[in-house]
Amino acid sequence: MSRNAAKPLAALCVLALPLTACGGNSAASDENVVTVYSADGLKGENGDGWYDRIFKDFENKTGIKVEYVEGGSGEMVQRAVREKRNPQADVLVTLPPFIQQADTKGLLQKYAPDGVDHVNGADKAAGGTWTAVVNNYFGFVHNTKELKQAPTTWEDLLDDTYENKLQYSTPGVAGDGTAVLIKAMHDFGGQKQAMEYLKKLQANNVGPSASTGKLAPKVDKGELLVANGDVQMNYAQSKTMPNLGIWFPAREGGSPTTFALPYAAGLVTGAPHTGNGQKLLDFMLGQEAQRQVSEVGGGFAARQDVKATDADAIALTRLMDGVEVFEPDWDDIEENLTSYVDAWKEATGS
Repeated sequence: MSRNAAKPLAALCVLALPLTACGGNSAASDENVVTVYSADGLKGENGDGWYDRIFKDFENKTGIKVEYVEGGSGEMVQRAVREKRNPQADVLVTLPPFIQQADTKGLLQKYAPDGVDHVNGADKAAGGTWTAVVNNYFGFVHNTKELKQAPTTWEDLLDDTYENKLQYSTPGVAGDGTAVLIKAMHDFGGQKQAMEYLKKLQANNVGPSASTGKLAPKVDKGELLVANGDVQMNYAQSKTMPNLGIWFPAREGGSPTTFALPYAAGLVTGAPHTGNGQKLLDFMLGQEAQRQVSEVGGGFAARQDVKATDADAIALTRLMDGVEVFEPDWDDIEENLTSYVDAWKEATGS
């Protein structure tokens, strides 16, 4: 999920890898700045995403600049690991199981943002090191114009129709790519069965992609017919990409399933601007920012006391009707992620 605004906000400096200075000054040398490493998906294609709005509001309120680095969930954690002795980020935002991985690696320090008491217990760390800031669900997208009949099952995707017209982001690198493994293992009843299926699916798969966000524009244009994604990102994209349809694969004869895939944020251990990072986390969980999650960001508020009633919130609720939501064993996935990814690589020859 990688998206850059066409007209970047003055308050927002999007940094390319490797981390370079914005305006000639590094984040660490500027006390009036906060640096965010984030999984992509919350920043708008045209500067109209949730991050665009709240970062601008945050700067106007505090005078603190937001410097922003985005990439795949695993990529952001790996980068923070490399910088552990000399942290460059203040706030890390990533998807499960990578937020748990970051916690296990000691990358996150304890901090309880204002409003965290209103976040569901399953959506925050028991140890107080991270909390969801935007709730979300895993899903797929399809091209509504090119497909005469939309897919509904995993088995549909094995059809020749999808040869070189299907792509999913790389497990172990992208959060949504890793989610493909998690959902397949759930739906097919285990690792072995899931890998057997994904081996077959590889005949239609275009190949690896470090970023899920780059796939939706290809689906909208018809370069791809199907790709993986998530509800928040794809719903937001659909406002400017009219051929995107969100769907949830089922097993043949079964019901569609999904699972929660929240954007979770934590304060980086040894952050160069800890105080500014705390202020940003407080702002992200503030009622005003949370009320904007659905209308601006296309996602679901992390705070249970914020009940959005806008048209987008209603549409998102309808989208989830009839979809079974299961809860993965995140501790198991975090512990065994490497072996699951290795099994996928072996099965698919990736």
